[in-house]
Amino acid sequence: MTKSWLLAGAMLACAGTPALAADRVSAPSQLTLKRVFGSPDLSGAQPQSLKLSPDGTLLTSLRPRADEKQRFDLWALDTRTGQERMLIDSKKVGSGAELSEAEKMQRERDRSISGKTGIVSYEWSPDGKTILVPIDGDLYLAGLDGTVTRLTQNVGGALNPKISPGGGFVSYVRDQNLVVQPLGGAPRTVTDDGRETVHWGEAEFVAQEEMDRRTGYWWSPGDRMIAVERFDEAPVGIATRAAIGAEGTKTYDQRYPAAGKPNVLVDLYVMKPDGTGRVKVDLGSERDIYLARVDWAPDGKALLVQRQNRSQTVLDMLKVDPATGRSTILFTEKARRNSWVNLTDAYRLLDDGSLIWSSERDGYAHLYRLSGAKWTQLTKGAWVVNDLAGVDQAKGRIFFTGNKDGVLEKHLYSVDIAHPNVVTRLTEPGWWNGATMDGAATRMIVSRSNPDQPTQVYLADAAGKRLSWVNQNALVAGHPYFSFVTHHQSTKFGTLKAADGSTLYWEMITPPLEPGKRYPVFFEHYGGPHSQTVSRNWGSPLHQYLVSRGYIVFMIDNRGSANRGVAFESQLYRAAGAVEVEDQLLGAKWLKQQPFVAPDKIVTYGWSYGGYMTLKMLEAAPGTFAAGVAGAPVTKWELYDTHYTERYMGDPKKDAAAYAASSALIDAPKISDPLLLIHGMSDDNVFFENSTALAARLQAAATPFEMMFYPGFTHRVSGPQVGEHLWTAILDFYDRRLEK
Repeated sequence: MTKSWLLAGAMLACAGTPALAADRVSAPSQLTLKRVFGSPDLSGAQPQSLKLSPDGTLLTSLRPRADEKQRFDLWALDTRTGQERMLIDSKKVGSGAELSEAEKMQRERDRSISGKTGIVSYEWSPDGKTILVPIDGDLYLAGLDGTVTRLTQNVGGALNPKISPGGGFVSYVRDQNLVVQPLGGAPRTVTDDGRETVHWGEAEFVAQEEMDRRTGYWWSPGDRMIAVERFDEAPVGIATRAAIGAEGTKTYDQRYPAAGKPNVLVDLYVMKPDGTGRVKVDLGSERDIYLARVDWAPDGKALLVQRQNRSQTVLDMLKVDPATGRSTILFTEKARRNSWVNLTDAYRLLDDGSLIWSSERDGYAHLYRLSGAKWTQLTKGAWVVNDLAGVDQAKGRIFFTGNKDGVLEKHLYSVDIAHPNVVTRLTEPGWWNGATMDGAATRMIVSRSNPDQPTQVYLADAAGKRLSWVNQNALVAGHPYFSFVTHHQSTKFGTLKAADGSTLYWEMITPPLEPGKRYPVFFEHYGGPHSQTVSRNWGSPLHQYLVSRGYIVFMIDNRGSANRGVAFESQLYRAAGAVEVEDQLLGAKWLKQQPFVAPDKIVTYGWSYGGYMTLKMLEAAPGTFAAGVAGAPVTKWELYDTHYTERYMGDPKKDAAAYAASSALIDAPKISDPLLLIHGMSDDNVFFENSTALAARLQAAATPFEMMFYPGFTHRVSGPQVGEHLWTAILDFYDRRLEK
């Protein structure tokens, strides 16, 4: 489970949080489930994948259609005039062909595009004259005048498409081999043994699902060479997965690397664009490793490869000679005792040969500069750096996002290499910000939101001064949410102390409280690592819908959640289902003590890791909740994948006691509160077997529960119609329990 899937509890709630019941007749200014799932999006039409053209004159983005919020088209905004236009209409370009199974699975792994249609990605050519656009499994080259040229006629699709850095080639993966096509020329397959279990140029399952690595090949500057991953999944066990649909069942023999079982065999090669001159990279004598990241030096004379050991306690940065494949260890990151090494994308190779690098070596994620053999810490303190937004190499200035000003907010900051630890905030207080910059870090695209304002996007200079709005998204007449603003309730924040004295942050939205009245609570939880659910950003309109129907909405981030440092996060080490359950129950106990809460009417909900948490909470504290919903839960960690599970739980053969304690199956008969179990019947991430194993365990113990399973749906059960059905089912379940 990547943090994005383990955040699925929160994500699915934001896409459709349970409301109080199936819709009733309501005033026009009151939300309904149908409107929440309808189009246009109540949070406003949010541009995505924003990119500046190489010359900075155009800002391109993918925008949802007003009548179909899951379908995206390509738009361009002229940064000089402010005029915008649609570059490519997704309904006018494309063959309409069904995506290959491989591309469907890649999209499932990439949560940013999962469930979307139309144009879901694109890439500027280096000269800024054209844009590479994948549609319906084929590749198109779009001109700035709106002309579109089809590049491929592929049966089987074109995975991982790229334009080479020099602009001379288009490359992609087809039938498990890498294809390189000169612009204006014929395609050439540059690898030849990709078949059955062998793949070239792709990222293996755990790399996509858990490591945030989407590709398996990397062009060198100047188009001279390509580094290409080759993996063989023959050692990986076969899981026969039944994709149960409404009109039949298909079975797939999916090679799934379950915890404690073999991973794929990974190799890395360097070759010329025509496939000749192939050199194998020395990744070391130990084969059971993870290929975490691959990057070329700016001059193309070296390849930097991040190699992670199986237990994820050591990460080596290898410096590779691309001519010979020989490697040396540039430096090593080692985990603290009872912890692990987190992967990061917050790093940058600079033209002078130095490296900006994010490390948790002092207990918090901070930026360092490696120049020669000398390390310089650029940021420090009891806060974390999230992402690297840009580097102005001419001025020696680093731009990054982090939470220096408080856990609940994320801001853009800058620091000069010449003046370490002198950090300047560039965004306004009271917001949750994200930022990207152009290559020279002269301008930035900032996206921000807070609990009372859906996401806004603006263009700013390097000092953070707003130059123009890209999407002001103001809640004024004409905005989809405008007619509901009158009933919008503000979010309150607070803290509790965990058993060890740690500060836990909570957020709560209440109806206008009437003296003496007690309200039911919708207690939403997540619980797993690599996530933060409590923050000052825009939430789901469905939370407001819940509140309008009389619920209090409550969430708390437990020990183990993200952005709090190594010691805080590592409390989940070998202990899934322990401290996070304890802290969530602390939140429930506190709620029961509040005079405005009906203590016997607290219902709880979670998805994925959150679904697992529902089960563990009901098992640990019967009678605490009036009812619980477990969506797509992991019930036995031995069923989940290697990279995620072993990072926290270790090897099931060596850490059997930890796995037994974390199981949601063993104590399932202790569940005495009403339970609704939900799962997509074609889930290829958290296999449906997790829920059927739980159902069998509960049935064998004569423990009553309810089920709602979704034929044909994977780990993501959402969409305009099915989402409405899902939450109607959940709300009906809650209502029946609260009315007793």
